[in-house]
Amino acid sequence: MDSVLRVQARIGQRALLLTTAALPLTGWAVHAVALYKQLAVTRKDPLTGLLRRDFYTARARRLLARHGDDTAVVIVDQDHFKAVNDDFGHPAGEAVLAATAARLTAWAGPRASVGRLGGHEFAAVLKLPAARLEQRLAQLVRMLQTPVVLEDGRTVDVAASVGAATPHAVGSRDLTVLQRAADAALYDGKHTGRAAVASPAHTTVPSVNGRRAGRPGTAVWGRAA
Repeated sequence: MDSVLRVQARIGQRALLLTTAALPLTGWAVHAVALYKQLAVTRKDPLTGLLRRDFYTARARRLLARHGDDTAVVIVDQDHFKAVNDDFGHPAGEAVLAATAARLTAWAGPRASVGRLGGHEFAAVLKLPAARLEQRLAQLVRMLQTPVVLEDGRTVDVAASVGAATPHAVGSRDLTVLQRAADAALYDGKHTGRAAVASPAHTTVPSVNGRRAGRPGTAVWGRAA
């Protein structure tokens, strides 16, 4: 009987040691999960779930370095956004932004870098061969023109302007240059209901009111507004 008790005591001590040793590991696991959640919050815009500018930029540059001329930089600017807020209220405006972000993300795919640059402007960098550029941009325009249905059942007609730039067409793989060119092209096609694609000339367009002004002669793809 005594031997049985001694064996049970030894087993109990070992179990206690294992449990005690596991506690710090469990604590670190919980801490790691908390850090991961905190990092995710820091990385993403709370309203749209898109990457914040710094994290979007880092991922976008990696994609440009990896895929080179088969990469496209796309800028999206929500049209008539003030009217949405004025006519439907700010919650509706937020719903429109969230819907635009979701549509851009779905269009770009899981390997793209999709970010909110600020306000109602978004950006995406993705692998997109030139042979498919026209078709894919027209698809994006159609997606962004789909009305948004609010939680209360009301429907908001929406539209967004789209500008795109590719390293092959612009002559640069620098993200800043490509974004500026795409933004300038966007303003060439503003309110036309079509995506505008930058040319090398868009890299030298001067800034107007803090934004780059477009030039005529830009290729536009999509459907008429």
